[in-house]
Amino acid sequence: MITIAVPAEGGREEKRVALSPETARKFAALGARVRVQAGAGAGAHFSDAEYKEAGASVMKGAGATLKGADIVLTVRRPSASALKGAARGAILACILDPFSDKAGLSALAKTGLTVFSMEFMPRITRAQSMDVLSSQANLAGYKAVIDAAAYFGRALPMMMTAAGTVPAARVFIMGVGVAGLQAIATAKRLGAIVTATDVRPSTKEQVESLAAKFIAVEDEEFKKAETSAGYAREMSAAYKKKQAKLIAEHVSSQDIIVTTALIPGRPAPELISKAMVESMKPGSVIVDLAAERGGNSAVTKADRTVVHKGVSVMGPTNLAGELAGNASSLYARNLHAFIALMINPEKKGELAIDWDDDVIKGTLAAKGGRLVHPMLVSTKSKGGKK
Repeated sequence: MITIAVPAEGGREEKRVALSPETARKFAALGARVRVQAGAGAGAHFSDAEYKEAGASVMKGAGATLKGADIVLTVRRPSASALKGAARGAILACILDPFSDKAGLSALAKTGLTVFSMEFMPRITRAQSMDVLSSQANLAGYKAVIDAAAYFGRALPMMMTAAGTVPAARVFIMGVGVAGLQAIATAKRLGAIVTATDVRPSTKEQVESLAAKFIAVEDEEFKKAETSAGYAREMSAAYKKKQAKLIAEHVSSQDIIVTTALIPGRPAPELISKAMVESMKPGSVIVDLAAERGGNSAVTKADRTVVHKGVSVMGPTNLAGELAGNASSLYARNLHAFIALMINPEKKGELAIDWDDDVIKGTLAAKGGRLVHPMLVSTKSKGGKK
């Protein structure tokens, strides 16, 4: 019988947990022995009693939780030293943050653990239930608008009163991925006038389906700006100049802006210059969801709110974690769907990993003491030229 261990999260005041009572029950039904560290679910309001009722063993301390574990589930990437006690070759599945702290990642690989990065989940239909980026971004997009509305200090919907009309706030969403779409929907529910932009032409229909207005220079080049695979093409300098002018003019009239542009493994692209921030009205708010990679705004500071010339620029790095109960439930379901692939459906409680499965191959980051994912292995280590 395999043992699945869930230690408490450490550092960064992470309130999420990788196991919910619901998924503890589901893992037990698959024949697994489930251990969770005492208090691990407290930040998400999951009590030790709920875990016990679901069939999990609640252990005192990380050492007892991890001892001999075959599978370790966490939210954040743990340090190599934090995993002492797990069986060599044991599986670790987490949000690995694979492009930061390369030394820490290498040390983790050298432990001999088989490490899976949930961020590398292939964007295929059968893996949708395992897509942690989408489940967490959805909540982040919602929370970004809620926090902005609370900080804004004015009403978002138009209100007709005997004393006069309160105008609707103008909200601009930059980047129409999962977080952006949820931000649009949330701002619309709150009664704001919502606009959005993205470099991919196909997102215009998504924006308009939510009753928001799409902002872009829609010339012939823009219409051909997306590959058949759904990726954005590099635009000409002339187009970029026209688009930048349009966006700069639009930004100056907005009350709230939410930016969501992140590129894996690279610094966040600057979407809002210092001059654009300064063009906004005092009291305006920017929520920068790319703060962890430097930010989409020139004045963003991670995990701080910077007030620049009267404009508040918020740089949260874990908005989903501020909705820990919902975020943990969704993340735990993502992990259950993923780990269930590795458990023998005929012989419950035994591992049966298909290393040729696209989902397994796509997420495998380290195995046998070394990094193995193509995005983490340098060309030099493969014997090629850098």
